[in-house]
Amino acid sequence: MAIKTKIRAYRAKLDMKQEELAALVGVRRETIGHLENGKYNPSLKLAFDIAKVFQTTVDELFEIIDD
Repeated sequence: MAIKTKIRAYRAKLDMKQEELAALVGVRRETIGHLENGKYNPSLKLAFDIAKVFQTTVDELFEIIDD
């Protein structure tokens, strides 16, 4: 199971850097990079925190893909 994310697209809409998003949700910039590249699955809390920043739902931001 993998998770596809739209974080990069949402950041681009707001002209937001990885560092800015990371600071807002309390993680390192590398964590945001790993999320965007599909190398890391977020905790439920982190997924909700990121969705809140973008004023969207977790379902809109993340998609579960069965391998």
